[in-house]
Amino acid sequence: MPTLPNDPNPVPRMVDERLSALGNVIACNDHVAVVHADISKETESALVEVLKVEVFRLSLGENALVGSYAAMTSNGALVAAKTPPEVQREFASLTQVPVVAGTVNRGSELIGAGCCVNDWIAFTGLDTTSAELSVLESIFKLGDAAPSAISTNLRDTLIESML
Repeated sequence: MPTLPNDPNPVPRMVDERLSALGNVIACNDHVAVVHADISKETESALVEVLKVEVFRLSLGENALVGSYAAMTSNGALVAAKTPPEVQREFASLTQVPVVAGTVNRGSELIGAGCCVNDWIAFTGLDTTSAELSVLESIFKLGDAAPSAISTNLRDTLIESML
């Protein structure tokens, strides 16, 4: 289960990066970060050090802005609908999570801009259709945990953090 770092005083880290909108060029989960091919070595090192993830450079077909055109959790990944199947397979192979192509907000391919998702919940724009929500729930396995299981996990985490 993903948790916050144990360090009570996390230190922010600034990187000198030409690609300044890092949310547009990075898609990550608890284990892996997929980044824009042109990201600096310094930024890549910072991701490895701070997030403790393995970093892979990949473009989603014509879409180099991985963070804008993909969303990823430990359960799965959603990429832009026009992402070629061979790129989807490579993405799945690198990240070790299932990958599906789709849209949010009534056909938008800007997945990262149109939804915010973690291992428990997803937030999307008001225009997201029921079919798009169904794909999100399926690939990210959002409906799999019963509310009591989530409450138990959160309770355990809260108790652990208080000790």
